[in-house]
Amino acid sequence: MAVRIGDVIRWLEELAPPCLAEEWDNCGLQLGDPGDLVTGIMVSLDFTEEVFAEGLDNGVNLFVTHHPLIFRPLTSVRWDGPQGRLIKGAAAAGASLYALHTNLDNARGGLNCWLAEELRLKRVRPFGKMDPLEKLVVFVPRDHAGELMDALAGAGAGHIGQYSHCTFQALGKGTFKPLTGAKPYIGKVDKIEEVDEIRLETILPQSLRARVLKAMLASHPYEEVAYDLYPLSNPGAMGGPGRLGFLPDPITLEELAFSVKDRLGALSVRVSGELAQPVTKVAVCGGSGGGLVSLAVDLGAQVYICGDLKHHDFLLGQSLGLALIDAGHYWTELVAVSGMARFLEQRLSEAGVVLPVVCAKDQREPFVELN
Repeated sequence: MAVRIGDVIRWLEELAPPCLAEEWDNCGLQLGDPGDLVTGIMVSLDFTEEVFAEGLDNGVNLFVTHHPLIFRPLTSVRWDGPQGRLIKGAAAAGASLYALHTNLDNARGGLNCWLAEELRLKRVRPFGKMDPLEKLVVFVPRDHAGELMDALAGAGAGHIGQYSHCTFQALGKGTFKPLTGAKPYIGKVDKIEEVDEIRLETILPQSLRARVLKAMLASHPYEEVAYDLYPLSNPGAMGGPGRLGFLPDPITLEELAFSVKDRLGALSVRVSGELAQPVTKVAVCGGSGGGLVSLAVDLGAQVYICGDLKHHDFLLGQSLGLALIDAGHYWTELVAVSGMARFLEQRLSEAGVVLPVVCAKDQREPFVELN
């Protein structure tokens, strides 16, 4: 089976739906053609000249990164500048570049879930913002209701607490008249048809809307599907980039700081708080996490682990009684590389395709600290 860039994009957007990206972000296909065949995939945090050269040496033509190469609107692309030179080289080589940024941060099973797993947190749940609920109402022939319900549940709809497949179904009469050019599943052209249909109602998080509708349309037998979406006033589930969890056993803040340093491979960490205090309830957020300090306190976290904390973030944490561990932007996000690679290897295996998926070795923190 041949795999095209568009196939890999579809897989990646199932992992991290674009709707989860922040409004200011620029995720998605940055360079390339979705119709091109994939010869190999390289995964990295950034798309740099070193990563590009390493990918070419490995026969790769698709680069999957966490940070977008093109972040702000371009006013020019000059070959004598570093970004323009990289774009020119990639285009000449027929390379494609796809970025998963804040959508991967916010995704269930994405970067921050991998970070929480790496730090051995248990009973992990997201935080950062609410994920509003919506109600989906769809009309389906009676004999297809069960199949459609399974498809919707598999895409994330109909989940309430520890229950799945939560729907309400009512039997009614559907009518329609296929017009010239239609290819009806039931009925004949130019004849009004009456069908026993189920009105199937369920709920879904707004962030999963695209995934649920895609599953609904793929499973529904009708050529044209009748459905409604309603916003709900019910409180949604907590979503966002942060993750809150518990350590397997209480340890001191100092022990946790060294554990974070070792498990992430960081060269150093910055710590604020009483080093001897025992901690069990931990909040984490990969990358720049200063904006979630107050929310971590509200959720009862004893320590918050992230990157890019500023002077005033540490002062805020001290004033609120929250211990802080800054393990660096690069090191708290590096888990994304191995995580995305594992995901892609699994999807390729499921498709019965053998293609190289390479984690870039020539990537590094873009500075050094001199002590």
